[in-house]
Amino acid sequence: MELKLCDPRSTALAHMRRLYSTSVINWNDTLGVRVSHLFCPCRGSSARAALSSKSNNAHATSNGALSSYGQGATESCLYHTSGTNGINSSVYSRDLRVLDGHDDEYGGFVVDPDKLPTNQNAFSLMLRSSLSHWKMKGKQGIWLKLPLQLSELVPIAVKEGFRYHHAETNYVMLTYWLPEGPCMLPGNASHQVGVGGLVINDKDEVLVVQERYCSPACVDLWKLPTGFIAESEEIFEGVVREVKEETGIDTEFIEIIGFRHAHDVAFNKSDLFFICMLRPLSTQIMIDDVEIQAAKWMPLVEFVKHQLVQGDRMFKKVIDIYIARLSKQYCGLSAHQSASKFDSKESTLYYHVIDSQNDFEACSG
Repeated sequence: MELKLCDPRSTALAHMRRLYSTSVINWNDTLGVRVSHLFCPCRGSSARAALSSKSNNAHATSNGALSSYGQGATESCLYHTSGTNGINSSVYSRDLRVLDGHDDEYGGFVVDPDKLPTNQNAFSLMLRSSLSHWKMKGKQGIWLKLPLQLSELVPIAVKEGFRYHHAETNYVMLTYWLPEGPCMLPGNASHQVGVGGLVINDKDEVLVVQERYCSPACVDLWKLPTGFIAESEEIFEGVVREVKEETGIDTEFIEIIGFRHAHDVAFNKSDLFFICMLRPLSTQIMIDDVEIQAAKWMPLVEFVKHQLVQGDRMFKKVIDIYIARLSKQYCGLSAHQSASKFDSKESTLYYHVIDSQNDFEACSG
């Protein structure tokens, strides 16, 4: 038996029978079959056929074209199966739907990762059909998120022209810029955000830690508790969480007293590191022995003389800023919730509120 397809690159009829809406019309059981070829090139174009049949599986519109299934455009092709006697015995029709998803506000399209076909051949056909459809519709940037369990689809998308954008633990994001000219899609995140907690109690003691895993240069050095801000986490929330996780100390965020901006740090990304002043709400230290080797309250005067502070200009400046803050010669940035009409969401704006003439004089001079 010979199978003739409109797309010569597709050979998996068995898969297509399972994954696409089909109409199989038997010439012996069906009367009055009418096939109207509008056009059916092998590559680069859609194919349509009009079927008139008593079969309930044949979906025809009033103008003779097959109706679409689901959302988006539908392309249909005829498949003629030739028997040994050379007479066509049946007609096989299926719909090539575009991938499901939604338009974004910038004229692009975001593919729904939960509605992707799991079969590689089906995905290849639908992706090719979708690209033609999106180009016809004048779409710009296409966002294709492939979950980890569908990683075998990545080479297919890359072969069709998609490029890597970013990856997380459970997916990879690929993009396709359709118009001529340079790609205008935003790049992957350029920065990571870290925090350090400067926690000083009423006895002028600083909460310090020794990390279990660190570079040889930092072995046995006492430092401030530090960590990274999690996704969708506020800076003031993240630093409180990190201090609690590493030392067991509950704290209250007061203000940001400074931040560092560095480049070519991890994976060639830039780094923003915020030094935050915190007020301790508890005293009993309980370390996370997975990350932390030791933690303690160290007198401020001792910490100032510590080799980490004396041997590092940045850490020394942090202590100088804190001492200036205690003597009201410096103003930090406190957190204030605010909304913006640009995204209609609550966010945090960090700034200093001047409560008195003394504060104004301290900040200005």
